[in-house]
Amino acid sequence: MEAKNHSCDINDKSSCSSSTPQQEEINYKSHWDDTYANSPTEKLGWFETDLSPTLDLLNKTNLNKSARILNVGAGSSTLIDKLIVDGYTNIIASDISKTSLDHLETRLDHQSKMVEFIVDDLTKPTELLKIEPVDLWIDRAVLHFFNKSEEQDAYFELLKKTIKNGGYAILAEYNQDGATKCAGLPVHRYSKEMLQKKLGKGFKLVDNFNYVYTMPHGDLRPYIYTLFRKD
Repeated sequence: MEAKNHSCDINDKSSCSSSTPQQEEINYKSHWDDTYANSPTEKLGWFETDLSPTLDLLNKTNLNKSARILNVGAGSSTLIDKLIVDGYTNIIASDISKTSLDHLETRLDHQSKMVEFIVDDLTKPTELLKIEPVDLWIDRAVLHFFNKSEEQDAYFELLKKTIKNGGYAILAEYNQDGATKCAGLPVHRYSKEMLQKKLGKGFKLVDNFNYVYTMPHGDLRPYIYTLFRKD
């Protein structure tokens, strides 16, 4: 599944409360398809215009413009627009929600031909297993929606298989001070140490910082941004 630019519910602040999440089976595809079908991108609670945290980490990779960049949980993210403007020519946008990717493709118009769109589930991948390795994996608020250990394991197994040796991963998730529920779903909060443990010794932490995202309606959401290199 993926989660979008930054996540908290569309208009309901209570969905991002710190209440104890209930463990239940979640149909991620239906959840995100419904979310994107019912609200335009700019009205979503996670919509943002300041992409600098991600771009700052991207710049530290020194990747060339033809590098293969995979944005998982892309949704209808404006990050894809920015990557195109900045001259990147090998972009893949993936999400569990076809509706969100359809919105993104429509907005990009003729520039959409510069992007490969892949509908897939990060916890039960099929299509993403078929792609050539990538130079950069970008996850902006997806991983933290996977609360079950088997979902997390599947996610990291896919990540490790998909990134080239010498490639990078940008992971931006709710940090330890973040809310425990977002977009109506429970979340699993992370620290840089937790992410390092999940990735294992094959990945080296290059940079990290805490970042407080301000939602469109003014609420604050603390994140941990990390850049790892696969050795």
